[in-house]
Amino acid sequence: MGRFFRDNGLTVVMLALFLVALLGQSITGFHEYNQDQQEHGQPTVGYAEYHTTGHFVEAVFENWESEFLQMAAYVILTAYLFQRGSAESKDPDKAAPQDEDPAAAKNKKDAPWPVRRGGLALKLYQNSLFAVLFLLFLMSFALHAAGGAKEYNEDQKAHGAPVVSTVEYVGTSRFWFESFQNWQSEFLSVAAIVLLSIWLRQHGSPESKPVAAPHSQTGND
Repeated sequence: MGRFFRDNGLTVVMLALFLVALLGQSITGFHEYNQDQQEHGQPTVGYAEYHTTGHFVEAVFENWESEFLQMAAYVILTAYLFQRGSAESKDPDKAAPQDEDPAAAKNKKDAPWPVRRGGLALKLYQNSLFAVLFLLFLMSFALHAAGGAKEYNEDQKAHGAPVVSTVEYVGTSRFWFESFQNWQSEFLSVAAIVLLSIWLRQHGSPESKPVAAPHSQTGND
């Protein structure tokens, strides 16, 4: 168990924090939702049923959407763009190991299977990180739209207004306001770590340059 945690501690702790935060969101959201229902003379729901409401689904996937968009954009943009001095960038003046032709390693026994296989398997694999992150963004985008439409229609019914389909909801200002308010913060946070890592340090973190590294050093080696 000790060796497992040593080798996987970062993932374990991050997933644990995720679950604690998600639980906190569901409990507080449940109370907020029922309080709002009572204030408007509407029936309340049980805790399990709350997780199927638009209130919960929209809130969860609205945030997932922006996170996966941020990471997908970060992965693909750092493949082609640079920031001199940042720990988060490749050095524009040096060859990066990430840019080496993976086909040259097809005979290495410890290379991943798609590398040894080559062809289409390698083509898909060498872009798989961006592809999966982008697919997770699209999934979250769709669930945000579905949950948002459900929540929007509850408001519409309460005010005697017509309901809309999920596709129609995507065309509303409300949907895009919800998306853009999250997207802008994600892109700002990425820009912040890219720029701040030029001048600031965190001892022991692979997201930082070595503490004694000059500000001009690009990458964290």
